[in-house]
Amino acid sequence: MKPIKLTFLGLFAGLTLLWLLVDSFLMEQYQIWAIRTVLVHYSGVLAIGAMSVAVILAARPKRFERFFDGLDKTYRLHKWLGIAALVISTMHWAWGQVPKWLVGAGWLEKPVRHAGPPPEGIFGLFRRFRGLAEDVGEWAFYAAAILIVLALIKTFPYRWFFKTHRWLAVAYLALVAHSVVLTPPDYWSSPLGLALALMMGAGSVAACISLLRRIGRKHKVVGRIDELTHHPDNRVLRVGLQLEGAWPGHEAGQFAFVTFDEKEGPHPFSLSSAWCNDGKLAFSIKGLGDYTSTLPHTLKVGDAVTVEGPYGCFDFRGRKDGQIWVAGGIGIAPFIGRLQALATTGGGGNVDLFYSTSAPDQAFIDKVQQLAEQARVRLHVLVTQRDGRLTPERLRQLAPSWKGSDVWFCGPAAFGQCLRDDLIARGLAPQDFHQELFNMR
Repeated sequence: MKPIKLTFLGLFAGLTLLWLLVDSFLMEQYQIWAIRTVLVHYSGVLAIGAMSVAVILAARPKRFERFFDGLDKTYRLHKWLGIAALVISTMHWAWGQVPKWLVGAGWLEKPVRHAGPPPEGIFGLFRRFRGLAEDVGEWAFYAAAILIVLALIKTFPYRWFFKTHRWLAVAYLALVAHSVVLTPPDYWSSPLGLALALMMGAGSVAACISLLRRIGRKHKVVGRIDELTHHPDNRVLRVGLQLEGAWPGHEAGQFAFVTFDEKEGPHPFSLSSAWCNDGKLAFSIKGLGDYTSTLPHTLKVGDAVTVEGPYGCFDFRGRKDGQIWVAGGIGIAPFIGRLQALATTGGGGNVDLFYSTSAPDQAFIDKVQQLAEQARVRLHVLVTQRDGRLTPERLRQLAPSWKGSDVWFCGPAAFGQCLRDDLIARGLAPQDFHQELFNMR
C-alpha cells in the first residue's frame, strides 16, 4: 500500500509545486474575483492531472504492476484518483459557476475586464474557442460525474459498469480539449506545462486504446472449456481450459480476466492451477452474484473462452523461511494453484495453510487435503458451523512461529484487515503481510 499512498500524495504535491512556480496565491487585496481565477486554475490543474493518471492506469500497463505490487493495487490507486478528480472537479466547477450565479442574483458585482493586447499565434486561436471550450468542459464534467458515481455504486450491475465505464474515456478527451484551450498561456512555457502535456498526451492515448477496445489485447488468448466440475455444497465451479494460443505462463496465485460471454464482458478470477507448459488453465469460481451463480447451468464443455493475463503479484515470494497461508471461502483458489506447484517437489515443508469455510463441500476439501499432503503443507480446515471462526488469536495459537513467517491472505477484505492489524500490532513487519485487493471497481 505504501507505493499507492506515495504516488497519490506525490502527484498532488508535485503538481502544486509546479503550479506555484508559475502562478501565485499571494494577491493584492485578495479580491474575490482574483481568488476565483487562481483557484479555478489550480483546481483545474489538479483535476486533469488526477484524471490523466487514472485513465493511464485503467489501460493496465504491465510496467507499473510490479511497482504497485499487483494490478489489484494499481486499480485501488485508479479508484482513489477517480474519486479525487471528481471532488476537485466539483470544486473547479463551483468556483467557475457560483460567482456567476451570485452576480445574477445581485449579490456580487460583475468585475470590470481590462482588455489587453490579443495573444498571437495558437493562443489567439484558443481565445476564439474559449466559450465553446467552457461549454464542452461543463457538459463533460456532468457526464464524468455521473459515470464515476455509477462506478462507485456496488449494486450497479457489473455488466452495465463494464459498458458504461468505457464512456469515461470520451468525457476525458473532452476535458483534455477544455484544458488545452483554457490553460493560461504562461503555464505552457513552464515545467508545469510540460508535465500537463505529457500527462494529457499519455492519457489521451490510453483513452483511445479503451475506446477501440484494445486494452490488454497483447495479453489475450482464446481457449476452450475442457473440464467442468461443480461442487454444489460450497457453490464452487472448477473450469478447466485448453488454450489455443501462446500463453506466457503464470505464477501460482496470479489471476486473469476471463470472458465467457461477450455481452457480460471480462471478469477477474484467480488461477487455481499451476503452469505446466501444456496450455491448460483452471479457475475455481464461486457463485456469489447473479452472473457467477448461473455459470454451472450455462457453461458447456467446448465453449470458446477469452483469457487475458496473467496479472497480480500474489506470487508467494517472501523474505522469511516459513509461510502462513490464510484462505477464506473461495480465497482458497490461488492456494490450490500453489499446492499443485509444490506437489511435484514436496517443497512446502514449512508452510501452514488455514482454510476457513462456512459452506463445506467434502469432495472439495478432500481434494485440497490430497494436494496438501503431496506438497507437504500443514492444512488446517475450519468449518465455521463446527469449529467456529478463525480469529487472529486462534491463528497465533495454531501457528506459534508466525513471527518468523510471511503471511499470505486471500478472502473477505474485512477479515484480512483485522488479521493484518492484529499481527502488525504484535510485531509482524507490514511488508510480510501479503493480501490481494480483489476489487476491480
